[in-house]
Amino acid sequence: MSNQLDLFHESLDKWNKELESSKLRHADFSTLSGEQQKACYYPTEPDEDYLEKLGFPGQFPYTRGIHPSLYRGKLWTMRQFAGFGTPKETNERFKQLLKKGQTGLSVAYDMPTLMGYDPDHPLSKGEVGKCGVSVYSLPQMERLFQDIDLKEITVSQTINGPAIVLLAFYIVAGENQGLNPKQLRGTLQNDILKEFTAQKEWIFPPEPSMRVITDMLSYCTKSMPQYNTISISGYHIREAGSTAAQELAFTLADGFAYIDYGIKSGIDIDDFAPRLSFFFNSHLDFFEEIAKFRAARRIWAKRLRYKYGAKNKKSWKLRFHTQTAGCSLTAQQPENNIARTGFQALAGVLGGTQSLHTNAMDETLALPTEKSAEIALRTQQLIAYETGVANVVDPLGGSWYIENLTDKIEKKVEKYFLEIENLGGVIPAIEEGYFQREISRSASEYQSKIDTKKRIVVGVNKFQQIDEELNIPLLEISDEVGLEQINNLKLLKTARNESNVKEILNQLTKECKDSNNLMPFIITAVREHATLGEIIAAMKKEFGEWQETIGF
Repeated sequence: MSNQLDLFHESLDKWNKELESSKLRHADFSTLSGEQQKACYYPTEPDEDYLEKLGFPGQFPYTRGIHPSLYRGKLWTMRQFAGFGTPKETNERFKQLLKKGQTGLSVAYDMPTLMGYDPDHPLSKGEVGKCGVSVYSLPQMERLFQDIDLKEITVSQTINGPAIVLLAFYIVAGENQGLNPKQLRGTLQNDILKEFTAQKEWIFPPEPSMRVITDMLSYCTKSMPQYNTISISGYHIREAGSTAAQELAFTLADGFAYIDYGIKSGIDIDDFAPRLSFFFNSHLDFFEEIAKFRAARRIWAKRLRYKYGAKNKKSWKLRFHTQTAGCSLTAQQPENNIARTGFQALAGVLGGTQSLHTNAMDETLALPTEKSAEIALRTQQLIAYETGVANVVDPLGGSWYIENLTDKIEKKVEKYFLEIENLGGVIPAIEEGYFQREISRSASEYQSKIDTKKRIVVGVNKFQQIDEELNIPLLEISDEVGLEQINNLKLLKTARNESNVKEILNQLTKECKDSNNLMPFIITAVREHATLGEIIAAMKKEFGEWQETIGF
């Protein structure tokens, strides 16, 4: 025990030195009553496993956070998800959010863009600009960020199947602002494995999809060192009905699969793992969500260090964005969603998130209005500046309840890892329908509890309002958006060099058969003003499409 105590004090001294050298925010870190607070609290008589399971903030296994000072040094990025209609309309919303204090941008694309279709495709009819912004070409991407300095702002893009094309649009748009790709900062969701599992917005089969992912991983590792190439997403897994443990297990398993493919493609793990990030859901079981985030850091750190042999400490650190649970929002009494979102956002902050999106109260009914988006942002600002929770790192660490929950979630996750491994890995498990069945079972069990009132949803199965009338304004997207985008597309095709476009698209199809990195060819196609739909169609000629296995 004396040796353990010596190690404890060595770690404590190291943390204190790191804290002293950290740049802190200009803020009052005392309570409202004037009580001074330490940056972090820890036991005076630690258990033997304290360092192994918890440690100090910024130290392995990072259960208590990846930074020594966390929010005392820098608040989380307030990154509200936004996008609707045309790039011009979304650009205006971006500027409004930045003016109101948002500190990062996050792009929501419409369904045609997510599926790799241009606005004139038959399947795009009635969907253009409805659930996000319509972007199908380089000029559209440039208009989206007009008068926004891409060197100064970090941009997250929620795009998966056609992510390689939207990334190329973004790179060239940055170049046209005078920026080298090395200067671009932000995150590409680019998590195709969770599409097969939960969100269902894939284009190519799993193996070709993974080839595209590793091409982007390789390109960005060499050319975009500040850019997060993949944001491995548990959010949609949770929205589909998974438990907290399933969200964590399936998401981390996807992350390990990307690592396996990256290593197999010849990239050193410490060259790309530090630029992987995660995207988690923050649901309504307050303490379980906090424990989930803490367990996530510990599991990732141990795997990267001990299984994969990563030597760079940045590879061990799990960085994540959080979004409050869209599936928990109710159409009934939608104003209640403001409180729901506040509790969920607070859980994300207490769990140590690096960035956060708070849902607007009307998002279960439509895209958020400017007013509801402002309230959602203000919710984050209230947590940051008025509650005091940002003053202490991991304030719930050491709670018997929290530590017990954290341990239980970790054990459940490890059990799922074994089951996935026994199925042959993530892709065989997807093809066999394992993830889908597990999520479906959990979703069914949860709904049954609501139906039998074992779980209460305020305003839905209890405390309902009789003859409730919806009295909040909703954002409506006109079908004129689709017509405008089609007209813009026609003008683009009239002005470009068609022979150059045809030549590069034919070349791209050929390259899909070979092992050359596809990014340079797609960037060339983008510069020639080839469209999203045309580039994806050229890739489909070789890669084909995919139909999932249906299982119950």
